[in-house]
Amino acid sequence: MAKVLELIFVTEEGKSATISVDNPKEPVEVNTVKLAMEKIIAGNVFVTASGDFVDLKAARLVERNVEEVELI
Repeated sequence: MAKVLELIFVTEEGKSATISVDNPKEPVEVNTVKLAMEKIIAGNVFVTASGDFVDLKAARLVERNVEEVELI
């Protein structure tokens, strides 16, 4: 099972931009995630086609299961 923490931000143009973090430390703590996202916005280090990150939109932990199908 692969887990990814998706940090979703609002950009200057009102669009969404997502940063994905593979294999996040668990348990994922809400306050830690929120603080990290606020620091990312304050640091203004990411550039998108729709402008800088201006607000928090969401964060979610995505779990993906992959089952290989053997072909004969």
